[in-house]
Amino acid sequence: MNFRNAVKLAIPMFLLITVFAAEQTAKTTTVKGYVLDSACAFTKGLKKPISGACATACAKAGSPLVILSSAGTIYWPIADTTPSSSQNDKLLPYAGKTVTVSGKVFQRGGSTAIVISTVEPSEAKKQ
Repeated sequence: MNFRNAVKLAIPMFLLITVFAAEQTAKTTTVKGYVLDSACAFTKGLKKPISGACATACAKAGSPLVILSSAGTIYWPIADTTPSSSQNDKLLPYAGKTVTVSGKVFQRGGSTAIVISTVEPSEAKKQ
């Protein structure tokens, strides 16, 4: 077998192994945090939403909702399908509120995403 044929065989095998390894890196996790507008989470540096009405208005205008944990991690809700679809419908009833979300968590390039399997309201700590 010459070098070119070996490379032609190696590349698909490498891609297959890479895809398989990526699948294994996702682990099911439970996260507690606020549901808020993604732009506010980044541009305003909020630790909690301004209001449920504000988060709802932003989501209805097309802004993705995210989950902001108390540790400051922003979880981007994603679908496990390709092409992906908006997850706002799952989170809209909880806009501006604290939730407990379970699902597969993926990390890449400094971003954290979650494929939501369950979402429930949580009691926020009184400060």
